[in-house]
Amino acid sequence: MGRIGQPSDIAGVVGFLASNHARYITGAVLCADGGLSLGH
Repeated sequence: MGRIGQPSDIAGVVGFLASNHARYITGAVLCADGGLSLGH
C-alpha cells in the first residue's frame, strides 16, 4: 500500500475475528500488513 497502517486498516479484520462469522477458523495466520510481507 506504500504507507504506514492505521488502526482503521485492521479494524475490519479484528471485528470479523471477534464475530460469530469466524467461529470455524482455527489456527490460521491472517496477515493484515498491506502487502508488506510480499517482499516487493
